[in-house]
Amino acid sequence: MYTERAARVDGAVVWSTPAGSGAGRVLPDGCMDLLWHEGRLLVAGPDTRAHVTSGTDGPWAGIRFYPGTAPALLGVPAHEVRDRRVELADLWPAARVRRFTALVNAAADPAGGLEDAALRLEAGADPPDPVLRHVVAALDGGRPVAATADELGLGVRRLHRRSLAAFGYGPKTLARVLRLQRALALARSGVPLADTAIRAGFADQAHLARDVRDLAGTTPGDLLTR
Repeated sequence: MYTERAARVDGAVVWSTPAGSGAGRVLPDGCMDLLWHEGRLLVAGPDTRAHVTSGTDGPWAGIRFYPGTAPALLGVPAHEVRDRRVELADLWPAARVRRFTALVNAAADPAGGLEDAALRLEAGADPPDPVLRHVVAALDGGRPVAATADELGLGVRRLHRRSLAAFGYGPKTLARVLRLQRALALARSGVPLADTAIRAGFADQAHLARDVRDLAGTTPGDLLTR
């Protein structure tokens, strides 16, 4: 059974799945994850479409970083790992990977080890860029991209460049991803789909269904029954 909890790393979530987990569908959420599987560390880049997992015998664990924060901690621009799962050894020097892998593997549970490793990364990194937090909050609140850029004094083009490095895609895509997550949270709480669509910022239920199909590769009903 999939479990998750708030991490001690600012805004992050620690999660795990047991051995024997079946196939699943990981939806775009604007985040990057540091993953553990069978003693190895990997980085999951931001997704533009659902990542379908086939299911494996061994357990998985991960720490999902708040949108825009992982690149500064992991030392890789988000767009370079967009829609990819990459071995940490392909991004970091071998000696550093060995140290972090040993730290995680020595923990009582891999999820806790990932949290400890991420705390070390956070302690050695610069404070999170407050501009990125503002971007996420504004777009998640339904603010238009142009208005968000003006509020930050960046301009749309500069905001797009900064978004690519921080989130893996431009602010318009990030806004769509966050809107989808808002809709799913409403629908899972029992709000009818027609009302969910309007409250989440879609034109209507058909618009919601199209975005679910585009970003999640399935229908709203299928997502809600999984």
